[in-house]
Amino acid sequence: MLERAEDTPAGVDAVKAIGTVTKSDYETVVEPLVDAARREGRRIRILCEIGPEFRSFTPGAGWEDLKVGIGALRLFEGCAVVTDIAWIRESTRLVSFLTPCPVRLFDIQEREEALRWLESLPEGPGISHRLLNEPPVLVVEVEQPLRAADFDALTLTADNWLATHAELAGVVIHVREFPGWENIGGLIRHVRFVRDHHRRIGRIALAADSRAASLVPQLANHFVQAEVRRFGYDELDEALAWAAGSPDEPAGAGRSG
Repeated sequence: MLERAEDTPAGVDAVKAIGTVTKSDYETVVEPLVDAARREGRRIRILCEIGPEFRSFTPGAGWEDLKVGIGALRLFEGCAVVTDIAWIRESTRLVSFLTPCPVRLFDIQEREEALRWLESLPEGPGISHRLLNEPPVLVVEVEQPLRAADFDALTLTADNWLATHAELAGVVIHVREFPGWENIGGLIRHVRFVRDHHRRIGRIALAADSRAASLVPQLANHFVQAEVRRFGYDELDEALAWAAGSPDEPAGAGRSG
């Protein structure tokens, strides 16, 4: 069976598996949790505890788990799996990179740590962005691994502008060290954003200090129509001027390698 736990911080839900978990357990415990989140307009941070009392999932439970998961993917903001059962830990590791939200494993004795981790997750998009209107330049500040939600927000901002304008003058990406992607969902959404928008962006400026940043212009110019240049992290003003097409910043300005 599945049972809800009430000893959790505000904003965190917890479910514990005991004995044999069946399809009806998902229908009576998990589905109402998901429905409530939809009604309340909130995302779900969930702790799944699978201790020594757990025995097995029925085939119907496995199907219901898959069905509920697919139908509510975008609602989940984080999942902590608390278990010492080897096969569950291994299967969680295999699928965690494919999920649209962060998933982390904890040992049974680390339940409190798992709750603290769920509480600490950032709310909403993990990067910030702003649109400068004259000329139109989208400025993206990156501080943590890129999430699918980040690109949902960027897409909304860019598409609202492009609905009534021919193009964006430029995009400036400001990042000290590129932190990578949270999971494959973030990577796929990143690729999709570039694919759908690069033909309507004039220039892309990368203001970054990491060694890998020096390779970006050479690589990106093979895949995107926009002109790409690299600047130092502290050269944000220069990057903005170049991306905006300022007459004081010719197209060849900025570092290219």
